[in-house]
Amino acid sequence: MVGKVSERVLLREGLERTDNGMKQTSWPDVVPINQKNYYTDYMKRDDQILSLRLQGEANRDRLVQSAKDRDRALNNNANGEIPLPIDDLQGEDGPAPATTYLDPSKIIVIHPGSQNLRIGFASDALPKTVPMVLATRYSQTEAEMYEALPRRQFEARTADQQYGEEWSKKYQKMCLDLRTDMRTNKRKVLPNSKDLVINFNRRTEPEVISQHNDPLQVDWTDVNALENPDSISSVFIGQQAQRVPDDSDPKFKLWWPLQHGQFNEDDYPAKAHMFNDLETLLDRAIRWELGLKRSTEWKQYACVFVIPDLYDKKYVEQVLHQCVEWFEFNRVSFIQESMAATFGAGYTQACVVDVGAQKTSITCVEDGLVLEDSRINLKFGGYDVTETFVKMMLYDNFPYQEINLRRRYDFLLAEELKIKYCTLSQANISVQNYDFHLRAPNQPTHKYQFKCYDEVILAPMGFYDPSIFDNSTKLRGRRKLVDRSYNAYDVDVPDDPASSAQLAILALIQPSVTATTMSFSGVPLDIATPSKEKTQPFNFLSRADATPGTSNAPSPAPEGANTPVPAPYIFGSRDVNGGSPAPSVRNGGTPAPPPANGSSSMLAVPGTDLFQRSPKSLAIERDSVLPTAPLDIAIMTSIQNAAKGDEKKVRELLGSIMVIGGGAKIPHFAPFLEEKLKGRRPDLAERILVSRSAREMDEQVVVWKGASVFAKLPTNDSWITNFEYKMLGSRVVYHKALWQY
Repeated sequence: MVGKVSERVLLREGLERTDNGMKQTSWPDVVPINQKNYYTDYMKRDDQILSLRLQGEANRDRLVQSAKDRDRALNNNANGEIPLPIDDLQGEDGPAPATTYLDPSKIIVIHPGSQNLRIGFASDALPKTVPMVLATRYSQTEAEMYEALPRRQFEARTADQQYGEEWSKKYQKMCLDLRTDMRTNKRKVLPNSKDLVINFNRRTEPEVISQHNDPLQVDWTDVNALENPDSISSVFIGQQAQRVPDDSDPKFKLWWPLQHGQFNEDDYPAKAHMFNDLETLLDRAIRWELGLKRSTEWKQYACVFVIPDLYDKKYVEQVLHQCVEWFEFNRVSFIQESMAATFGAGYTQACVVDVGAQKTSITCVEDGLVLEDSRINLKFGGYDVTETFVKMMLYDNFPYQEINLRRRYDFLLAEELKIKYCTLSQANISVQNYDFHLRAPNQPTHKYQFKCYDEVILAPMGFYDPSIFDNSTKLRGRRKLVDRSYNAYDVDVPDDPASSAQLAILALIQPSVTATTMSFSGVPLDIATPSKEKTQPFNFLSRADATPGTSNAPSPAPEGANTPVPAPYIFGSRDVNGGSPAPSVRNGGTPAPPPANGSSSMLAVPGTDLFQRSPKSLAIERDSVLPTAPLDIAIMTSIQNAAKGDEKKVRELLGSIMVIGGGAKIPHFAPFLEEKLKGRRPDLAERILVSRSAREMDEQVVVWKGASVFAKLPTNDSWITNFEYKMLGSRVVYHKALWQY
């Protein structure tokens, strides 16, 4: 080991160290932290958290303002008396004022839907209902632009050819099954009921009623009543839009910004047009329905906005942008539909079944929080019942054969017929004579008489056999204008909320959706979430098409190494609503060959490095599958994923099923659903209870009412202020949402 070399030796060899006293860099020196004992107060004080700091500043400003008001009142008082503060009047036992208290009359609660918009102040008992539609001047009406609804071949000679042989067979099979079921239940069934209906409807001729003899004339919208006919922004909204005559001059077209619970990308040519229509609809509703004519007043109001349980983040971000930048509300808060429903009904735990106009959502809620894995969003609702009911009536020679749901007056007529006659009670099924009045603009009223038999119950029974609905165009235009949301740190990973129950429904239709689903960390997701290796009596997805029997155990799944694996789904290659589910890839099997187009990103085999599907390709495939399943199976699947194998929680959720939504107002809807569920789980038949909302509240306004209750809570940390949004943008929702956003 060489010792220390003297400076003389270094000088002789030219290695002497010289130093001119200058630093090597201008960067400041950082003293290393003593790793043995150091302390930091980062994120340990309330003033370092933005939301808490802003609350403290707001409380301080409120105290300062109250002191100024007190001094001003003292100076203006001629007698020099100091008025008693309101806090002292409440006494020592009185409720202390909340630091974040908001006047309920200054909070606007908005619940948009595919067909109706509910809007009102939090202090109102009931909301205002506005149809979610706009009418603008256009070169063609929607009846001229699109094919007639229900879809049919007008040139065909027979009814089977007109509506398709496949649909006709399904309809006739449902008729036979209903007849068998009614005989089983000891109900009287006439053998020639269908013939009576068809023959009577074929012979019926309409009766023309003159205008002066019709006391219930419809007041059609005057198209010349626009504020500024020359302005493109002049529109009709709501009921006025639906009452615009189809033969008006100039012509008007109806626009629906939301369809099937999401943006209506199919009907709109541009994203800006769709966003502007949504903004215009909310703007006119606030001005005309709430009486806030001047936009300068809106800065004094807060807003609670109701969003779906399974939402698109782009939708939430767009709504937040509109509320803050366009309407300039002073604060905004979001609440999920099922969570709001439990607030409105006063339930702490429930399985909420929300049957809307064009979507049906099923979610389990516990202690005021939505159970994420239980969320299911099915793309059918009350409008599908209306369309199917009219289609069945037309098949049985409905006297008004020219009905077209694209026409405004025909659509309103079809909704009226559904509300009047559809039921789910077998006791009301008989050959009966009804009548209706057809009121079209600039035409005399026509009175029709018709008979119907089992159409009134078979149409709403489509909730338990969705293949009878017309599902051909529900995915058309999806992701055409608005792309899905992606992770901020990994731009190739979609981050829209997902649910294991929803993925199980998609797997029922297309098994390859979940065959190779990977989480963000690369770990395969267990969609069915079994807790133990045992027979699952609660797994109804594997026997969705089977008739429920008395046995609780399902048939054993095929095992072995030769089980075929389904080929990856290619959109449009086959019907996503039919066919029995194929066996899962987890049982083992031979991998299917790659698709013909040679795309390797659409195929993956677990346990091999041959192919690896990206999260984006999986998301694309999930978006290409239409989520439809029988309602009772979907409810069981939601409860199964919420309970995660806990049988006690299963019993609790089965005993607290709450049915809400306008589509659930069909008579005998809840008892019929309860009987279906008892057939699925006869061992828990005594525990299953399906009820409507509490206090006999209208099912359509339960969600809005719950959002208004939520808005009046004294302590609420979910408010998003303008300052927070301008500082953080849409990222503020991550910090403010009451659920995992």
